[in-house]
Amino acid sequence: MAANNMEFYQVGKIVNTHGIRGEVRVVATTDFPEERFKAGNKLYAFKPNATEGIELTVKKSRKHKQFIMLTFEGMENINLVEPLKGDDLKVSAEQQKELEEGSYYYHQIIGLEAVTTTGEELGKITEILSPGANDVWVVKRKNKKDLLLPVIDDVIKEVDLAAGKVEVELLDGLDD
Repeated sequence: MAANNMEFYQVGKIVNTHGIRGEVRVVATTDFPEERFKAGNKLYAFKPNATEGIELTVKKSRKHKQFIMLTFEGMENINLVEPLKGDDLKVSAEQQKELEEGSYYYHQIIGLEAVTTTGEELGKITEILSPGANDVWVVKRKNKKDLLLPVIDDVIKEVDLAAGKVEVELLDGLDD
């Protein structure tokens, strides 16, 4: 079944198949992998840059190294999941849950302008990395290398979604 005319948010990417029984290897891009990928949940597989995706229902889910291994109902064969390699896994807007104040979804942050507390424009947030204790926002700048901002209270001062910007304080050593 095709999914269209709805808003979708990425929660992972199918990077490979695993074995012959239709299991796929997924890199999660969500802060809630155990919730997003549990059995019975609906996910939508989109080819890169596609506006329509196909609906899938999670049959089995397990963690393996840094990946989530998924099997979908009715897709328990490598030949059926092989075409999904490289697809983005998304959830519909209705599946999004309200976050507590001060928490944001990746799609809300990517694209925001980063501005210093003194008003200096730094650039646009293009990516979010999750290396460990806290996320890191990657700011693309003109004629300079990317700026990596740790998402901690000392650095991220205010997120203004309506204005499309993030106010940051550049601590010593962040911008070389």
